[in-house]
Amino acid sequence: MQTLQKRDQSVIWHPFSPLKNMPEPIPIVKGEGVYIIDESGNKYIDGISSWWVNIHGHAHPYIAEKIYKQALQLEHVIFAGFTHYPAVELAERLLPILPGKFSKIFYSDNGSTATEVAIKMAIQYWWNQSDNEATQRKKILAFEHSYHGDTFGAMSVSERGIFTKAFHNYLFDVVFIDTPTTDNIDQLTSFIEANGHEIAGFIYEPLIQGSGGMRMYDPALMNILLETVQQHNIICIADEVMTGFGRTGKIFASEHMQVKPDIVCMSKGLTGGTMALGITACNDKIVEAFTTDDRLKTFFHGHSFTANPLACSAALASLDLLQREECLAAIKNICEQHSNFMRVLEQKHSPVVKNIRQTGTIIAFEISIGKDEYLNTVNKDFSRLMMQQGVYLRPLGNTVYIMSPYCITTEELQKVYSALLGWISLIES
Repeated sequence: MQTLQKRDQSVIWHPFSPLKNMPEPIPIVKGEGVYIIDESGNKYIDGISSWWVNIHGHAHPYIAEKIYKQALQLEHVIFAGFTHYPAVELAERLLPILPGKFSKIFYSDNGSTATEVAIKMAIQYWWNQSDNEATQRKKILAFEHSYHGDTFGAMSVSERGIFTKAFHNYLFDVVFIDTPTTDNIDQLTSFIEANGHEIAGFIYEPLIQGSGGMRMYDPALMNILLETVQQHNIICIADEVMTGFGRTGKIFASEHMQVKPDIVCMSKGLTGGTMALGITACNDKIVEAFTTDDRLKTFFHGHSFTANPLACSAALASLDLLQREECLAAIKNICEQHSNFMRVLEQKHSPVVKNIRQTGTIIAFEISIGKDEYLNTVNKDFSRLMMQQGVYLRPLGNTVYIMSPYCITTEELQKVYSALLGWISLIES
């Protein structure tokens, strides 16, 4: 009988993986809290929350129970013309805690579609405002090194790099600027002053650019930039798909800034990593542009699985867990432990470690071998060697980071740190 690995290789095309000489995938048969467990019974600390989604760990019984009960009641119904309790309750729970004054929730399927919806809302906002095409704002502003998803609109507002290279001729034009620093903030605000009248919307990952290499930037400078952007009536879109639900030490990264977005995108940790679900929330300013007797100005967008009741139930359960005192305390503990580990790395003065940084529950650094890029091969054997120590981490090129579930203990975090220090010593030699 073929192994699960061989069966997989016969029929499955994995994401972000070359088809030729692809390493055999590791068969995972169980998840349990912070651990993923393979078919041989080996346990690995999931140090990246399985692509940043499992904020409460794997197979959480509370979330599982809520999904089970909902599955017995209603598994799905078309959301055009119908509604149901989980969708309404989730919107009612989310709107008061979002970073700003939001009034409506639009459901979709994942992070890419959540940003796709936001981009379309911003563009149509201006289309709905004017019947004169010459007065419509059409340009979208985004950051260099950004990543907002894999659909075409989301790719368009993402960095023109290896993820989008094959599709560059099909993406719409976007104005890209650098993230704010003390050296460029005046230049950035001057650019907005000069060109703001042409820009429909500004989409950004608040404080941390995830897939772009865990690039972190200053909230005070971002606040200055957002002030200028909003002074020119540009729609602000916060892509909180990765940063939302506690990752930066606050429930949403936008809470670190005084200026709040007009639209916010959510997914990943939204359901505790249990099911796919996307949300785009908007304020009254956006809603009013679509509240009209002209049916041509309807927002013609939807998905078959919009507001899936099972996914909404999972999100409600995840939100229950997130707002418990023990979870908030766990987030605080992770932030403190990372700060301590960052000092250990700095004091080590390793010649192969650079740019050590932390925002909330995320800590990252680069290995100074080769170029700083996704295709850097320094990570070729990294995950395998770490898994031999019972830890799973997956670098972004030569960018190593930790983004664990909140249920991780201090002892388990120390195991991750020790495994990393051992690997650093190995490559130093």
